[in-house]
Amino acid sequence: YNEPEYEGIFRSNSLFTSSNCRKAIQDGRADFTPIFLSEIPLLFRRNHIKLDMALIMVTPPDRHGFCSLGPSVDCTRAAIQNARVIIAQVNPKSPRTRGDAYIHSSHVDCFVHMPENLQEMPARSIDEAEVAIGKQIAQNLVENGATLQMGIGSIPDAARTKDLGVHSEMFSDGIVDLTQTGAITNARKKIKPGKIVSGFVIGSNKVFNFINDNPFVELCDIQFTNRTAIICENPQVTAINSCIEVDLTGQVVSDSIGPRIYSGVGGQIDFIRGAALCTDGRGKPIIALQSATKK
Repeated sequence: YNEPEYEGIFRSNSLFTSSNCRKAIQDGRADFTPIFLSEIPLLFRRNHIKLDMALIMVTPPDRHGFCSLGPSVDCTRAAIQNARVIIAQVNPKSPRTRGDAYIHSSHVDCFVHMPENLQEMPARSIDEAEVAIGKQIAQNLVENGATLQMGIGSIPDAARTKDLGVHSEMFSDGIVDLTQTGAITNARKKIKPGKIVSGFVIGSNKVFNFINDNPFVELCDIQFTNRTAIICENPQVTAINSCIEVDLTGQVVSDSIGPRIYSGVGGQIDFIRGAALCTDGRGKPIIALQSATKK
């Protein structure tokens, strides 16, 4: 729908830019609204963006009639609460998740039954410099009992650490590894202790299988997961993020390359603030990247 031949028929307004709409935005055929991820649900709840229809994917209903939103709860929760019409693709291959993921079948206006494999994003190979960065963070900055936020990827050396918790906007395969080694217990968290908390999940079938009907994981409304006042209540919030570039004064760019929007605001600042304002005074907002790039 973002291809040139559909100009005049569809015009998308993206709240976060990815490969499916980046060129259309740069060419002026699509729009981009910069906004913190934590504030997107408010666009729907306050009718700044009026939703005629929400197109969602759900699991088949259970014996009580409840479907699950699967690996993506984040902004979908607010969308289904405010859309005039809800159309749901019923996909039996989607994992049944817990938390804010439930929607009763009576709230859905139309079901479309279509089994479909979930789109996977396997972990990419990392180079020696990235391995070294991961070791520096794991060995020097991640402490026992810390609450982690991180994106795609993993920090293998963190497996040596004990009683880690997870409160993040998203997680991927790396969290599965740390959970299976026993490093992640969520035992010391103040917000939803004993639970991995996230807004959405991307990765391979490894992580999709992990979250399926797993009471250890709760996927929640992104207005909750990314709220700074909630993030900072957890102990030793360690927010690990990367970026596109940093200047010599420490200014960080994560959303654009020069004048061109590359990704978007997202939730990075939500967690950087949450770590910096951590109520126990032991939070660590981390921006990690290589000192030079050939790209």
